[in-house]
Amino acid sequence: MLMKMIVIGAYAALTLLIGYLGLKKARTFNDYFLGGRTVGPWMSAFTYAAAYFSAVLFIGFAGKVGWGFGLSGLWIALANSLVGVLGVWALLGNRIRRMSVELQVTTMPEFLEKRYDSRFLKLVASLAVFVFLVPYSAAVFIGLSYLFKANFGLTYGVALLFMGLFTAFYLVLGGYKSMTMIDVVFGLIMCLGSAILIGSTLQKSGGMGKLLAGLATIDPRLTGAVGPGGAWPLFALVFLTSVAPFGMPQLVQKFYAIKDERAIRRGMIASTAFAALIAGAAYFSGAAARLFLTPESAPEAFAGGKPVFDVMMPEFLANVIPPSLSIVMMLLILAASMSTLAALVLISSSSVVKDLYAGFVNPAVTDRTLTRMMRVMSAVFVLLSVVLAYLRPATIVAILSVSWGAIGSFFLGPFVWGLISRKVTKFGAIGSAILGLGTCLGLSLSGMAPAEAGTIGMLVSFASNPLLSLVR
Repeated sequence: MLMKMIVIGAYAALTLLIGYLGLKKARTFNDYFLGGRTVGPWMSAFTYAAAYFSAVLFIGFAGKVGWGFGLSGLWIALANSLVGVLGVWALLGNRIRRMSVELQVTTMPEFLEKRYDSRFLKLVASLAVFVFLVPYSAAVFIGLSYLFKANFGLTYGVALLFMGLFTAFYLVLGGYKSMTMIDVVFGLIMCLGSAILIGSTLQKSGGMGKLLAGLATIDPRLTGAVGPGGAWPLFALVFLTSVAPFGMPQLVQKFYAIKDERAIRRGMIASTAFAALIAGAAYFSGAAARLFLTPESAPEAFAGGKPVFDVMMPEFLANVIPPSLSIVMMLLILAASMSTLAALVLISSSSVVKDLYAGFVNPAVTDRTLTRMMRVMSAVFVLLSVVLAYLRPATIVAILSVSWGAIGSFFLGPFVWGLISRKVTKFGAIGSAILGLGTCLGLSLSGMAPAEAGTIGMLVSFASNPLLSLVR
């Protein structure tokens, strides 16, 4: 316990130090939000993949998907790497970077306004970013709080308060440049932790052969290509988590800040390899958890004999990872989560400060005031996320699926078509955003699983923009 506290203390001190150094450099809004558009390939590669994955993956998705789908959950890891990372970088990276410079935009709502000449679309997009990224941030805080509760014996509320305060201080200080600087360190920790997780899981299982045999004994479908959860739910999870990044503001922003097109080519391969390792380790260990967790061996991971998915992975890590290496795993999840939270907070704050306030209330606001307001709104966004996390309205997977589904359903059609085609129109963009989001929320409210509702919403959004553009 003492060693864990020392290491976490050192980690916190390093993070806040880099935040302070970033404070001295972030004098303008462009510095604070985009790092001055001078971020190189390695920093961009690490910060993209680190923002993609977080405690949501390791605590929420790994537990629930691994339990319900077995090793077929690795399809999600493969698609995340090849579509959500490699596909986004290869197909859209240069276009996003070039368009952001040509149009002089720093946020996705600004891009939509200038691309479609629509202040209404900018207004609605800004509101969508802030409203639907709060649940995503809350899901990350929930995962981190469960992690600290399991490792330090803290109550859930105390762990949540600690993480909220730490995140707020770090982000209010330095902004995006600080985030990219620390993400390189975070990325190395995540690579080491993922390798340890895979190795420890195989060692504890007695090797791959015994792991496969053990899962097959529980349920033969756990080692199959689809798994017990079924083909359509698995496809929905694959599609949601792999295609939504094409329209996720916190991931797209990475290309606004990258140095040049050569940096995009170099960063693409590194980011893909990094993502494959991180996601593969999470879903592989999540599937293996069924070998080790029972109501008898891990009573806190079950309630009434049924698994509590958000608690499963912290219990699994405690059972599988050697105590001497458990601190690395805690740093792995903490590092991934801090990167994601930083991206979410910056994007959400900018939607209020840059897009709403500077765009509609006070266009003459000074750059210095914008930067100060960004810091204030960062703290406000963290507060709202912590409050929602304290209420715990649903499982991590459900909360994340609603957030990603809604954001993807709103932005996928207008943003992607706006980048690749000059033929789509304002009417098509607005219509596709509203139809996509309305479909996603309507299906969710009717009782459909959030991942499935999000998948259908994104398909509607993407298909409807060119079709509606033919009308007007």
